[in-house]
This record gives sequence, C-alpha cells and structure tokens, in this order.
Amino acid sequence: MATLLRKIGLIRLHNRDTEDPKHHHNHRGGGGQQSASLRGKGGAKSSGHKQQHPPGGSGDASPGPGKGKGKRAPELAPRDKPPQPAAGAAGAPGGGGPREPATGARAGPGPTGAAAASGSLMPVARQQHCTQVRSRRLMKELQDIARLSDRFISVELVDESLFDWNVKLHQVDKDSVLWQDMKETNTEFILLNLTFPDNFPFSPPFMRVLSPRLENGYVLDGGAICMELLTPRGWSSAYTVEAVMRQFAASLVKGQGRICRKAGKSKKSFSRKEAEATFKSLVKTHEKYGWVTPPVSDG
Repeated sequence: MATLLRKIGLIRLHNRDTEDPKHHHNHRGGGGQQSASLRGKGGAKSSGHKQQHPPGGSGDASPGPGKGKGKRAPELAPRDKPPQPAAGAAGAPGGGGPREPATGARAGPGPTGAAAASGSLMPVARQQHCTQVRSRRLMKELQDIARLSDRFISVELVDESLFDWNVKLHQVDKDSVLWQDMKETNTEFILLNLTFPDNFPFSPPFMRVLSPRLENGYVLDGGAICMELLTPRGWSSAYTVEAVMRQFAASLVKGQGRICRKAGKSKKSFSRKEAEATFKSLVKTHEKYGWVTPPVSDG
C-alpha cells in the first residue's frame, strides 16, 4: 500500500515536474520558436514564390520593400520623365519659341530687308565707282592737254578741284574778226569754265564763257553756249576736252563772234545762274524743234 502510494506520488511529481513545466515551456518558448520558424518558412516561401515569377508579372504588381523598389526605379525613371521638347520647337519654355525672334534677328533681314539694305548701299557704291571713272578720265585729259605742242588751250583747277576747270582758249582762226578784236583789245585768251558732273564722261560738262564779254558766235545770255554736243542728246563719251574746245573755237568764228565794245555793257560780267537758265531753255527749244545744221557753205 505504501509502495503504491509512493508510486502514485512519484507519478504525480513526475507529471507536475515534467509534463506541466514542459507544457508551459513549450507553450511559451517553443510556440514562439515554432511561430518564428513558421514565419521564417513563410517568408522563405513567399520570397521563393516571388522569385519564381518573371519580372513584370503579376507578382511585381506591388513590389516589396528594399531591392524590389531599387530595381524598378531605374526602369521607371526614363518612362516617368516627361519628354523634353526639341530645340527650336515652338512654344517650348526657354526653347525655340522665345529664341526664334532673336535667332531671326541675328540671321539678318529677310528678302525685303536685304532689298532695302542693298538699295541703300548701291548708290554709295555706284557713286564711288563713278568718281573713280571720272577722276581717271580727267587726269588723263590734263596730261594730254599739258603735252599739246601748239598751246591751243591751258587749264587751271578752281580751288584745286579736279572737277571744276578754268580753260583758257589762246587761239582762234587768225583770219577771223574775232582774232582781230583780241589783238586790238589786248585780249590774250578767252576764259571759259567747265564743271564735270558725277557721271562724266557719260554726261557732258557744263561749259560757259567767263570773259571777255562776247556777242554772237552762239554765245548767249550769261555766257551760255549753244552747241548740240554739250547737250545730253548730242554728247558722246568719246569726246575730249580738247576736241570740245576746238569745236567751240570753230563755232565762234562760224557764228561771227565778236568782243563786245559797247559802253557799259562790255564791262558787265557773265552770270552762272543766268547761263544755266539760258542753257536749259535752249535745250528744251532744240529738243522740241530740232537742231538746225548750218549750210556747208558756211564752213
């Protein structure tokens, strides 16, 4: 009996010391390890499950933390970045829209602006070219006149201007009454003034008599000279100053030119303004009615 009781007590002690503590220990600690192991297994299963899906599949719809986001970020960055407008595109902020007017301004004027610019520059270039042509021609004329052996004419520049000449006519026909007048009045020469326009030699010079005061001989009021070759219609660029002066000397003799000896009138000098007005008038008259060619008998 006592032996049976001891066995029963030992059994109870064994159950209390072994089963209950083990039960409580397994329930508190073992259960935690089991749940941790289960969570570990579940995590491993879930991670393994995710690795089985290819990228971009249904498993990537909600990427996990850490490496998942890191991998997707580079792929989405280029797609999520808004497209940059092309350089020079209209309306792009800081792009071609605002820059187009400035670029156009730097590029230079359009056809109309180019035409206007060239229109403003051409007269200057043309004027420079005409001045060079006129200067070369007049320099050659001066050299040719200086080499004349008979000293038919001589030239002095007015205020050292190559385009304004005072020309002295030293000789006329010695059988003419004009030559006799020059001898009697001690007139050494007939002084004329020639001014050359910008487009000389393609336009004639303006020529007038300065002194002495002449009558007839196709010399008009103010000292204007009635000669067709001095008009734009009768002029040729081949005419030289020497040739013009020889023609004028012949016209004086042909027109019975004389030195004015009338009291008071002989001392009155010719006027350029009057000469220009007279010349314009005679040009209009001859353009309307033509130039009268003198008979051959008149020389």
